Amino acid sequence: MSKSTKSSKEDQKNLEKKLGEVLGLERAAQKAVDEINSMKLIESSSKKEVLGIKEESTSHQERIEKLISDTIGESEDLKIDQDSIKDIAKETEKRAVKMMKTYLGENPDSSEAIEFLALAEGAEVIHYEILYAIAKKFKVKELSNTVFTILKDEQKHLQLCTDLAKENVS
Repeated sequence: MSKSTKSSKEDQKNLEKKLGEVLGLERAAQKAVDEINSMKLIESSSKKEVLGIKEESTSHQERIEKLISDTIGESEDLKIDQDSIKDIAKETEKRAVKMMKTYLGENPDSSEAIEFLALAEGAEVIHYEILYAIAKKFKVKELSNTVFTILKDEQKHLQLCTDLAKENVS
């Protein structure tokens, strides 16, 4: 097997893994916002912004799912295992939700809730950065464009959560 073929298969496996992880993180982000909101840990002044993050997270999940099924699924250059992506997404979501419950503990306060959201957004930024680096290796323009657009949104979410955390302690 030539090095370029091997690299391509490795890149495709990495693509599957990162797609699954970002899907799982998007789902977990939605659950985190719901959980924190139901525990009444979001200050009323921050509620609109935090709920906006959840809405965008839902949109990102849908865009990634569409990308997987339509764009990548129909590409002749990419042969990915959609079931593998779904399995990775489930496992990532499960781990992230477990992390949230551990981080928040028994009696969380508003500061801990916002700080956890900042941690979660940071994880999403890192995963999308890596996914974008992988996506650029393929000749599927919609893949890299979609990931780049979502990455920019996630960077804004991280900044928003960081700002909210700072405001919360002021």
